[in-house]
Amino acid sequence: MKLERVLLLSLAVLLAAPMAVAAQDDVPRRADGKPDLSGAYDVATLTPLTRPREFGERLTLTDEEAAAIARRKAEIYEADFRPSDPNREAPPVGGAPIFDPGLEVASGGSGGYNAFYMDPGDNVIRIDGKWRTSIITDPPNGQYPEMTPSGLARTAAQFAAFGHKNTGTAWWLEENEDGSGPYDNMEQRPLPERCLLGFSSTGGPPMLPALYNNHKRIVQTGNHVMILIEMVHDARVVRIGGEHAPNAERRWMGDSIGWWEGDTLVVDTTNFGEEPALGSATKDLHVVERFQRLPDGNLLYGFTVEDPNVWETAWTGEYVWRSTPNKVFEYACHEGNYALGNVMRGARLLEADAIASAGGGE
Repeated sequence: MKLERVLLLSLAVLLAAPMAVAAQDDVPRRADGKPDLSGAYDVATLTPLTRPREFGERLTLTDEEAAAIARRKAEIYEADFRPSDPNREAPPVGGAPIFDPGLEVASGGSGGYNAFYMDPGDNVIRIDGKWRTSIITDPPNGQYPEMTPSGLARTAAQFAAFGHKNTGTAWWLEENEDGSGPYDNMEQRPLPERCLLGFSSTGGPPMLPALYNNHKRIVQTGNHVMILIEMVHDARVVRIGGEHAPNAERRWMGDSIGWWEGDTLVVDTTNFGEEPALGSATKDLHVVERFQRLPDGNLLYGFTVEDPNVWETAWTGEYVWRSTPNKVFEYACHEGNYALGNVMRGARLLEADAIASAGGGE
C-alpha cells in the first residue's frame, strides 16, 4: 500500500512538472498551450525600414546614438506644434515638393497633415537589448537587394505616375496622343487612394510601420488568427493549418496560412493580386512572417520577402510590436471623403479649359 502511494505521488509530480514550468512562463498561453498573441500593439518606431547609408553594415546603435535620434524627433515635432505664421506666403504654384522642410507640410500639392496627426514613435526599436539601425537585417547592409530589370522598370513607372509635376493643367492631353490620362475613371486610381487597401504596406504583408495609425489588434482562436490593422480598416485572417487557395484565387493581401514551430507562429502568404500593398511588388510576391510573443508582453515580428520579378534575392527584416492598452480606432476613409470625387471633377475642368484654349487659338 505504501509503495502504491509512492508511485502515485511520483506520477503526480511528473504530471505536474509541465504545469509548473508553464506557471513560471511569462508568456501568456491559451488552454491548448500555444502562446496567446491576442491583444493590441503599437508598431510605431523611428527605426527606418532601410538603413541610413552612413551606418554601412552596422546593425546596432549605441545608447547615445539612439538618444540623439529620439531627441531630434522631439525637437522637430516641438517646432511643428508651434502656431503657424498667419502672414506666411501661399505655397508655390503647382504645390510644394513632397516633405519640403521649408514649408511645414507633409505631402505635395498645397499642403498635407502637420505633426499633430503624425505618430511615428518616440524611439528606435531595441531587440535583445540592442538599438537597431534598420528594420531590414538581410542583406547585411540593411538595403533592398538588387532589382531585376523588370523590377526597375516597374518601380520607375510607379514613381513617374506618382511624381508627375502638378502644372495645374491637363498635361495628359499633350503627352498622350489619344488624350488618355490617369484621371479618366476612378478605377484607375490606386487602391489606397480609393480607401480599399492600406498604403505603405501597413496591412501587408509584410506589415510595416508608417507615419500614423500604427496600431494592430490580434484576435486568436484555435483555428484562426485575425489581425486588424488601424490604417484603412484592413483585416487579415490567417488559417492555422491547411493548404493555400487555388492559384487562380487572388486577394489584395494574399492568402495566408499559418502553423506553429515551437512557440513561434509562422505565416506563409501567396496568391496576391496585381497590386500588392508592398511597393514595386507583383502578384508573384511571397512573404513568410514569424510572430513570437515576448515575456515583456511585446511581440517580435519578423518577415522574409521574395518576388523574382522585382528583386534578385529575398530580403528579411524584424522589429518589435509594443503591447498597448490603447484601442484600434475606426478609420472612416469613405464617409465624408470628397477627395476622390473632386479629383475627377478637377480633371474634367482642366480638360475643358485646355480644349477651350485650343479652340480659341485657332
